[in-house]
Amino acid sequence: MDEENDLEFVNILKDQFLEYKQLNEFFMLSGDLLCIAGFDGYFKKINPAVSKLLGYTEQELFAKPINEFVYSDDKTVTTASRKQVYTGKALRNFENRYVTKDGGIVWLSWTSMPLPDQQLVLAIAKNVTEKKLQEEERNIFIDNLTKINQDLKQFTRMTSHDMRSPVSNLLAIFNLLDLSKIADNDTVELVKLLKTTSERLHETMNNFVDVMIKGDKLNVPIEKLNFEFSLDTVKSSVSSLIKDSGAAITEDFSACKDIFFNKIYLESILLNLITNAIKYARPGQVPLISIYTRIADETEQLIISDNGIGFDLEEVKDKIFGLYQVFHDRPDSKGIGLHLVYTHVTALGGMISVESKVNEGTIFTISFKR
Repeated sequence: MDEENDLEFVNILKDQFLEYKQLNEFFMLSGDLLCIAGFDGYFKKINPAVSKLLGYTEQELFAKPINEFVYSDDKTVTTASRKQVYTGKALRNFENRYVTKDGGIVWLSWTSMPLPDQQLVLAIAKNVTEKKLQEEERNIFIDNLTKINQDLKQFTRMTSHDMRSPVSNLLAIFNLLDLSKIADNDTVELVKLLKTTSERLHETMNNFVDVMIKGDKLNVPIEKLNFEFSLDTVKSSVSSLIKDSGAAITEDFSACKDIFFNKIYLESILLNLITNAIKYARPGQVPLISIYTRIADETEQLIISDNGIGFDLEEVKDKIFGLYQVFHDRPDSKGIGLHLVYTHVTALGGMISVESKVNEGTIFTISFKR
């Protein structure tokens, strides 16, 4: 009977040894940082991943308090979190920075479980440095973009405000003109055209200022708009440019005649894409501009295409809608038009995509929010 008990005890020891061996192999081979720390603030056991990441040997890591390896700005919060664990509370997703032996900074995300009876802490950490760097780059990008947008808003406010006065003055001059005293009919028609254009410019400026004010309050007005009417308004405002260029504009809004959108935004989108199509026409070619709507996957889309000089999308990549991005050597290219188009579309929940080939033309597809 004693021999049987001894054999059973040996088998238990064997099973425990195999279990310990497997756990130890897992501990040593894990890609995450595994460690056992004491309540005295020192490492007691670490896996190779800790030494590999921090660049210190085991002896170096065991010789100093853990806080000696923590980045200076994170020491206080790390000490506070450690005290929390010592009270018996588990710690999850705690992030802090460590300094490597070569002076680098790494971000670690910790999950810790206390063993109060043994005065030990079991901890596992993941290296989240890359994620933190991406977050930092994103935040810097957002800050820069916010500043650019604020500067652009300020510039727009200033420009729109300052332009209203001379436009109003121009309208006053037209109202003073007595067309009955002008004998030449062509001159009369020209004056009428200039007055009409000035009136529309004045209305656009006023509406734009209203949109800017409401936009600052996160309340951009939305209304039901007719594509054909909006396009006619834009074509009328640049009728001389269309005529001088010989541009041929075809339109088909049978698939979708109306859209709920902002009036100034829609007219600005049409204006910028039409004038760009004319500005960047191929030398010796008449600008051909096609504007139509369609329904794709239950989404209303506006497509504007041209036969101009186009873009090399491999070269411009995601810069095409960037502010102040210029892709053609033209003195009047400022890199604002396409950025405004993108901003108008995305500000109201839509999307815009582009297809283009050099010397073959460009197709802009605007998908409106459902």
